[in-house]
Amino acid sequence: MSAVAVLRLPLAVDLSGFVKLLQRMQVPHRVSEEAGEQVLWAPAEISEDVRSLYERFPAGDPDQQMDIPVAPTFKRPSFAEQLKYAKATGFILLLCLIVGGLTYLGENLQTLRWLTFLDFQVIGEYIHFTPLADSLAAGQWWRLVTPMLIHFGILHLAMNGMWYWELGRRIESRQGSINLIGLTLLFSLVSNYAQFVWSGATLFGGLSGVLYGLLGHCWIFQLLSPNPAYRLPRGVLAMMLIWLLVCMSGLISVIGFGEIANAAHVSGLLIGCFTGLLGGLYNRRKLAA
Repeated sequence: MSAVAVLRLPLAVDLSGFVKLLQRMQVPHRVSEEAGEQVLWAPAEISEDVRSLYERFPAGDPDQQMDIPVAPTFKRPSFAEQLKYAKATGFILLLCLIVGGLTYLGENLQTLRWLTFLDFQVIGEYIHFTPLADSLAAGQWWRLVTPMLIHFGILHLAMNGMWYWELGRRIESRQGSINLIGLTLLFSLVSNYAQFVWSGATLFGGLSGVLYGLLGHCWIFQLLSPNPAYRLPRGVLAMMLIWLLVCMSGLISVIGFGEIANAAHVSGLLIGCFTGLLGGLYNRRKLAA
């Protein structure tokens, strides 16, 4: 359920009384400061009711004498309800699930080879890779982005899917489905190519490069133009950055979890920070206009 700006008021206006009234009525809300104003956010479905309530009781009900019916307890929307507002996020995750099934989570090499960054042939016990230029000359441009759909194991798919759902729907609710798809493809292209340049002809895949792109985008966008949609749970950013450093240290590979696509993670984070910078500056200027 997405939140919208219900009220935009000067900083000098005292909203404390009205906020206490909303708390007493159990109305979900949040107050932020943007472009020299205080902004009251509430779920889109009840925004008109909240606005009407403020027109009647701008100072709230300090003596608790008003006969106002208490709103029912706010219920977290179900997965199906959330999916209605996150169609693009769900579509990408569905593609990952389909590819996971078709490739047996990386075990079916004959199917896998159509989605990898480099085409390959299995000859005996060896994999022989086709140069990227040859694949692109044959029109196989999809290889630049499709590695994001490949996952090696159920844990790999589950973890990446969980984080894409968490980050992707935030961007989709704020910037729309088309922008999320565009950012996903851009982050996949940059992270895949960076990993190829760094590691050479190897098999790699997964959404993790895209995830770090989405993380960087939300992080920098939120710093420049605060918005509830991009306010990540406390500790998430620190945890993801610490995990990135742990992976880069080589410890994860040493203890037997396989090779980590560190170049994809770092490049994804950097390009995500850059798009967050552009988007945040644009949104900040638009609000100030």
